[in-house]
Parts: sequence; C-alpha cells; structure tokens
Amino acid sequence: MAQMDNLEPSPATLPTLVEQPFQLTANAARRISALLADEPEGTWLRISVMGGGCSGFQYKYDFEVAEPSEDDTQILEGGARVAVDSTSMEFLKQSVLDYVETLGGAAFEIRNPNTTASCGCGNSFSIM
Repeated sequence: MAQMDNLEPSPATLPTLVEQPFQLTANAARRISALLADEPEGTWLRISVMGGGCSGFQYKYDFEVAEPSEDDTQILEGGARVAVDSTSMEFLKQSVLDYVETLGGAAFEIRNPNTTASCGCGNSFSIM
C-alpha cells in the first residue's frame, strides 16, 4: 500500500470562491428562471433602488431585453439572469434576494443588512 504524505489539496487545486455583492437564494433563482421562460429570448430581470416609498427608498423590478451595461453587476445563476446598476448596488451590497411563499401570498424579498428602517409592507426602506 502506498503511503500518502500530504492529504491536503494544494492551493492550485482549490476552487476560487468569489463572494457576490448581491446574491440569490435557490428559490429566487428558480422563480426568476420560470418568469424569464415566458419572456423574449435574452431578457434580464433588472433590480433597482429608487427614491420614494414611505421610508425613503424602494425596490423596483423590471424585465429588460437589452444587454446589461459594463457598470452593471450581472448575476447568472440557475437560469436566472439578474442585472443591478452600480448606483443601486451601493444600497444592495451584501443583500440577498429570496422568493418566499406563504399561505397569504408569494413575493420576492430582499434581505438587506444596510437598512436602518423599513415600512410594514417591506417594499420601502431607509439607510443612514
């Protein structure tokens, strides 16, 4: 039996993990993929942060056929194609998009660690 001196993988064989500034849960990726299947080929889900709402800012979701620009963050996961502009990304850093189904309904939900307050419906928020 051959002796193995080093059971640890070398750094060159380890995968490089890059943490995305904005992430999707598996539920969100599946739902986005299903929604995009009914849209024209090449459609993206664009997520933006807009001024307004009862707490100061609100999330906006749009379907967009145009390719994202160079300064957009692009997330390709499980058939989902998501684009976030650079200004909105400043508000969404380290956030997670989820798709939640309950007895009362189903909706996308952004878990944003940068918010300091949000409204009861969860669609608007404020940041210090």
